[in-house]
Amino acid sequence: MKLKHPCKKILATAALALAAGQALADINIGVVFSLTGPAASLGLETRKSIELMPKTLGKEKINYIVLDDATDPTNAVKNARKLSGEDNVDVLFGPNLITSGLAMADVANEKKVPLLSQAPIVPTPDKLKWAFRVEPLADVMVGRVVADMKEKGVKTVAFIGFSDSWGELLLKGLTKTTEAAGIKIVATERFGRTDNSVTAQALKIVASRPDAVFVGGSGTPAVMPHTTLRERGFAGPIYHSHAVANKEFLRVGGKAIEGARLAVAPVVVAEQLPDGHPNKQAGLAFDKALEAKYGAEARSSFAGASWDGWMILEGALTTALKTAKPGTPEFREAVRNALEKTKVVGANGSYSMSAEDHGGYDPKSAVLIEVAGGKWKLVK
Repeated sequence: MKLKHPCKKILATAALALAAGQALADINIGVVFSLTGPAASLGLETRKSIELMPKTLGKEKINYIVLDDATDPTNAVKNARKLSGEDNVDVLFGPNLITSGLAMADVANEKKVPLLSQAPIVPTPDKLKWAFRVEPLADVMVGRVVADMKEKGVKTVAFIGFSDSWGELLLKGLTKTTEAAGIKIVATERFGRTDNSVTAQALKIVASRPDAVFVGGSGTPAVMPHTTLRERGFAGPIYHSHAVANKEFLRVGGKAIEGARLAVAPVVVAEQLPDGHPNKQAGLAFDKALEAKYGAEARSSFAGASWDGWMILEGALTTALKTAKPGTPEFREAVRNALEKTKVVGANGSYSMSAEDHGGYDPKSAVLIEVAGGKWKLVK
């Protein structure tokens, strides 16, 4: 009878070892979004796609560990450290803000965990190795609306944007692209994401008599400058960044934002795209799946970017699984290497990454839209 006890112990040890091996085989993806705070309208959109992402890849189970940074870069860093340290994730996914993305890129490089940012970050060369992005750079989208300004005969433009890194990035994009187009910036004003009024800034802009105005904001906070300018008598065209392309912007703005123009990822108006547009089919498929789960008009470029992030990751993870096991440094290195060879035609755009370009968004993917009848309408 005593001989059974060592056998039981051996069997128990083997079972534990097997269980440990199975746990090690799980693919863990650490997700950091702004689910509360001023950028929540963006974070909640990007999270929608997580619910659509598969729970397995081949024979491997995928775990998505979702944390909220509350629109605070400090929290984003804390979350990234927890995910890469305690949770031993294979990939960091998110966040929504550039400041948070750049801060997380530091952690990604320190811990040697690939980061696929939903914010259009441009890390310094020493931090580029482990940091990738899904969103197109500001120059791409701002350049698209500046091209429209030029076509409409705009000679002068005023800027009102966030007093943070996103506002600064958009202003730099506007400055660069308007100079090339021969358009002069005649006023530059700032506002905070949580400000309750921009009356003073709007009055200064109106006094500068611009042909057009570019609002450098994102989500619902970008509604206030638009409506205030209209209230103060500005009747010219008002352009926005692609970061307002969600239904909350339409809901909060209502009739006051009719005619607002912006460049955006094609997924927002997938069914309106010409048949020859390379992203139409992927966009239609994603919109169908998204709206089946969340209802009509649930689409947004933020949800689309998150889904394209999965499409990019799927290829990289599949490649990495051929040579390494999830949960190991070798697997994370293999994922990083595979990301640099990404070629994906997604719902939000087409991507072609390389060792030098960790974004690879094709500028031809972007389309111009406007608000018409409370909905997004393709212009061209």
